[in-house]
This record gives sequence, structure tokens and C-alpha cells, in this order.
Amino acid sequence: MKIRKSTEPERKEILNIHNRAFGNDKGAEIAKLVDDLFDDETAMPLLSLVAVENNKLVGHVLFTKVVVTKAEKILSAQILAPLAILPDKQKKGIGEELINEGLRLLEEAGTELVFVLGHPTYYPRCGFIPAGAQGFDAPYPIPEEHAEAWMVQELRDDVLKRHSGTVQCSEVLNEPQHWRE
Repeated sequence: MKIRKSTEPERKEILNIHNRAFGNDKGAEIAKLVDDLFDDETAMPLLSLVAVENNKLVGHVLFTKVVVTKAEKILSAQILAPLAILPDKQKKGIGEELINEGLRLLEEAGTELVFVLGHPTYYPRCGFIPAGAQGFDAPYPIPEEHAEAWMVQELRDDVLKRHSGTVQCSEVLNEPQHWRE
């Protein structure tokens, strides 16, 4: 399997991965979110990675720009949203490989923090910790029972110790429906 940056001609196939991965309940909504994020100028720079197995796309992860307001200085930050793996390829470590390669590339590019709203037992495997406990608020309030799902990872030492603030996502992702369970 190979992890690489996606290309524009793969867009339809990427949307299909999200549609299938999230199923009938949320597939169409998540695919539309991804499609809209690809065109959202406020999400730039974005990092779109695909997992390729036998010349077929089997997974996708998208990282988009966020702004941390109320921080003491301008921070370089991104949010991981969303991650999708084809149903028959799930639970094989592909998601973790996509995330880890994305984090590596973002660190090389100078990104300081990466946020995610996701499953609190999955993302810590890739180094994410609760963001609220570190002083970083989500764009919309996260109910206390889901507080552990709002996470962050620092890619530069001591950023979490020296800063706090509220995350503001791109226009497309900064909508309340994307922040509800």
C-alpha cells in the first residue's frame, strides 16, 4: 500500500470512499463536506492524502487550515476532517497510516497544531490528546459527555504549554451541523 497526495482527477473516487465509508446515514453529507472543502478558499492550504492498494484508492484523509483566535501569537494549525476507509479495508491500520503520514508532512511544512473531533479511543493511537484540557475550545461547544472527542496534537514542542484559544475552521467546516454528535 502507498500513501500519497491526491490529485484533482481522483476527486470523484475520493467522494465515493467517504460515501461508502459513512454509509446511508451520513455518507452523502460527508462526501458533500469533502467536495465543498476542496473548493473552500478559507480551508487553504489543505492536505489531501489517499491510500492506494493495487492501483485502487482505498482511503482518504483531509487536513484543512484553522485559525486559533485568542492565542498570544498566530499559530499554524490544521484540522483533520474527515478520514474515510472503504468498509472492506477498515480495521487494517490504513487510517493510522494516512494520519501519521499527514502529521509528518504537516510537521515538515511548519504546522504547530493539528485538531480533530473524532472517536476518543481511536485518535489517541496517533498521539492526539483532549484539546479542551489543553485550553483549546472547539468552534462550537462540545457537550461534557463528548469532551474527550475534541483533540489536539502538537507538532512543535511547548506550543500547548504556551498557548490557548478557540479554533475557527474554514467557512464550510465552521457550520454547527458538523459539530454535533
